[in-house]
Amino acid sequence: MSHSHPLHDFRAASSHAAQDPNQRHNTRAAMDFLMQRRAAQFPDADELSRLRDLGQKIRQRALSQLPALLETLEARCNANGIQVHWADTPAEACDIIAKLMQQANSQEIIKGKSMVSEEIELNHYLEAQGMTALESDMGEFIVQLAHEKPSHIIMPAIHKTKVDIAHLFHDELPRTPYTEDVDELIQIGRHALRQRFFTAKVGLSGVNVAVAETGTLVLVENEGNGRLTTSAPEMHIAITGIEKVVEKLSDVPPILSLLTRSATGQPITTYVNMISSPRKAGEKDGPQQVHLVLLDNGRSQAYADLQLRETLQCIRCGACMNHCPVYTRIGGHAYGTTYPGPIGKIISPHLLGLDDTKDLPSASTLCGACSEVCPVRIPIPELLLRLRQESVTPENEPNHPHTVRGQGAKYRATEKWLWRSWARIYSKPALYRASRFAATRLRGLLPHDVGAWTIARAKPQPAAKSLHELVAEYQATQGNQP
Repeated sequence: MSHSHPLHDFRAASSHAAQDPNQRHNTRAAMDFLMQRRAAQFPDADELSRLRDLGQKIRQRALSQLPALLETLEARCNANGIQVHWADTPAEACDIIAKLMQQANSQEIIKGKSMVSEEIELNHYLEAQGMTALESDMGEFIVQLAHEKPSHIIMPAIHKTKVDIAHLFHDELPRTPYTEDVDELIQIGRHALRQRFFTAKVGLSGVNVAVAETGTLVLVENEGNGRLTTSAPEMHIAITGIEKVVEKLSDVPPILSLLTRSATGQPITTYVNMISSPRKAGEKDGPQQVHLVLLDNGRSQAYADLQLRETLQCIRCGACMNHCPVYTRIGGHAYGTTYPGPIGKIISPHLLGLDDTKDLPSASTLCGACSEVCPVRIPIPELLLRLRQESVTPENEPNHPHTVRGQGAKYRATEKWLWRSWARIYSKPALYRASRFAATRLRGLLPHDVGAWTIARAKPQPAAKSLHELVAEYQATQGNQP
């Protein structure tokens, strides 16, 4: 898996992606398909509204008591035989997993789908330690073979066509004939992975929901690889962000109903795994050890602010990405972060800091499509506006709390001076009249290129006379008439 890096130039990456007609077509077609699938699953608007209200209340209730629920989750898991590990940073999480692999005397780990493992760049870390990680989710397996990062949090290889995959399998998998038949491609991938499930000593998965009441780890998937990853190897390591916990087992069905229908347009996924312990005496399958790694990585920063805390309500369905007019035109790779699209624009600044993500909160039209489809009603546009404010507020600003790491990343003293000057001019009638006179009489000095405005628009041309002057002339003319 290729090593990702903090965002360095979103503007250039997004511009390049927008100029790629194949990328635009493939992403647009895929997103249109997913939007149609989701709409078909929610024919009753009233039922959808009630379910979204319930999902929002479940997530907000859990977040309101998050520290206590995490302690309860740890206690229940320990009582069930699941060992819990806490990681503040990606480096700590990677180190915990590497040590568990060493404990199992294994140099290889087979992985189910886990965006948190992408977030901590686990594959790259293990590679540096002389270990290997094999992705077993078909989409993740494809992007791993291509040495790429996922472009979507639910469908990692959605940016690739069957022709791309046919060439990839033929080139990267020994003795694989070239075929563009989708069923055959799937069988080729399955054949390459099947035996690895039973030879691997350690398997890793993500967690969709962690239930504090029972110490249960809930994992949904469609391919069966997640179930094999969590049951065939001797050791199962689950990793998740600390925000994924809910209070009660009864909270799970509404969350899953929202998640699956919003993500892939399915009433329910093929497999729903509920893991509460390692293999017990008399059971024929299951791991001998289960470990849960709970990752912070900036989530406590978002949690500490009541408004930004709403970011953590996310259940990672990807619906906001599927409906976003920006994401659907540039795809996921242009963002340069693990989580692209609207959810990435509000969570990545907490994970990476605004220094490395300063352009993301502005990569939005604020059309509100994301918040309209969010199954747990996250007010994404409001959070984007808040992060925009944080990005231009200097760290030493009086009476403004230091909320987000990298605060003030887009602050410019010149820009602040210009806005203060504008405010002064528009608050003083004499200065306003003088500036108005100058703008009309010196209009010919306006440069042809006025920054981003002229990228897609004609240069604005001030009128020869202001409205005030035209009205005054009209009134004078009317007054002279008999």
